[in-house]
Amino acid sequence: MKIYNFSAGPACLPDAVLSAASEASQEYQNSGMSILEMSHRSKSVVSLFNETSDNLRSLLSIPSNYHILWLQGGASTQFSMIPLNLLPEGGSADYIETGAWSSKAITECAKVANVNVIGSSKKSNFSFIPKNCEQNIDSSYLHITSNNTIYGTQYKEYPQVDNPDKFLVVDMSSDILSKPVNVSEFGLIYAGAQKNMGPAGVTLVIIRKDLIDSNFRDVPTMMRYKTHSSKD
Repeated sequence: MKIYNFSAGPACLPDAVLSAASEASQEYQNSGMSILEMSHRSKSVVSLFNETSDNLRSLLSIPSNYHILWLQGGASTQFSMIPLNLLPEGGSADYIETGAWSSKAITECAKVANVNVIGSSKKSNFSFIPKNCEQNIDSSYLHITSNNTIYGTQYKEYPQVDNPDKFLVVDMSSDILSKPVNVSEFGLIYAGAQKNMGPAGVTLVIIRKDLIDSNFRDVPTMMRYKTHSSKD
């Protein structure tokens, strides 16, 4: 009997994917080796990596001025990486609080920079998405969580940033690849893989290339987007 997991955790995977993963764990592409034993710099693994990124770029129509990063640490690590990389010392960002994950993102950003919570539905147990939130003129970006699995709320239309120097950041962990998205509306999109893309263990970041070169503070090497983008 096939059991389907409809919880807010791991995604259901097609039988064909499970079979391919099982075969690759024994031997990958007639190499005589398991993919688990191969160097991550081998031609076979690099080819698989590039194919995955190309498929994602095609599925989401990701423009050429965006870099695709596959990172560790879960989407929760991005709560810190985003302000560390994209906010100057003493800088600030706007956040809209719509559930557990946006609350955690706010907490982590506050350890690095100034957080303006410009909208929150916390007092109503996150039963709605705040709209028409007034943005701060000195904030670098606006952060939202696109879908809130615990509370059942989802953005149907994304807010627009109010000036050309600001950009929109979105946690799409639970609804990425469920519908077409205009990637060019965002400066950065991030998502854990385990909801819609596959098993847990990798985090997707789609970042506009000009933002990668932000260098506002002395960030630990492996927490810097430039470190990962420079090595693909």
